[in-house]
Amino acid sequence: MMISRHSDKNYHPIIEGIRIKTLVLGEATLMTEVHLSNKSTLPRHDHPYEQTGYLVFGKLLLQIGEKKYEMNKGDSWCIPKNISHQAETLEDSIALEIFSPPREDYKKFLDTDAAVP
Repeated sequence: MMISRHSDKNYHPIIEGIRIKTLVLGEATLMTEVHLSNKSTLPRHDHPYEQTGYLVFGKLLLQIGEKKYEMNKGDSWCIPKNISHQAETLEDSIALEIFSPPREDYKKFLDTDAAVP
């Protein structure tokens, strides 16, 4: 079990215009908060994790496979593992993303300062 409290600290840049923080880590899932600046691009990639997301606010152009979707505040998605995807921000945005199994490379971004003992 893990509980984490909200904090505006401990975000990490992963590429220009995009920074993340891992909020909680479980045995089968990992949840991150992603801040995306307007006109930033998350390049096309794939990974061995199922990725479920929710757009807290903002607007994105999300490409999953060959299909493009304009995502607005309140929209959500689920990207199967090993499927190519990318995102372009159409305005400043924040997304919550959950990965299963937990991403090994995102464990290091866990905000341990916000964890509740």
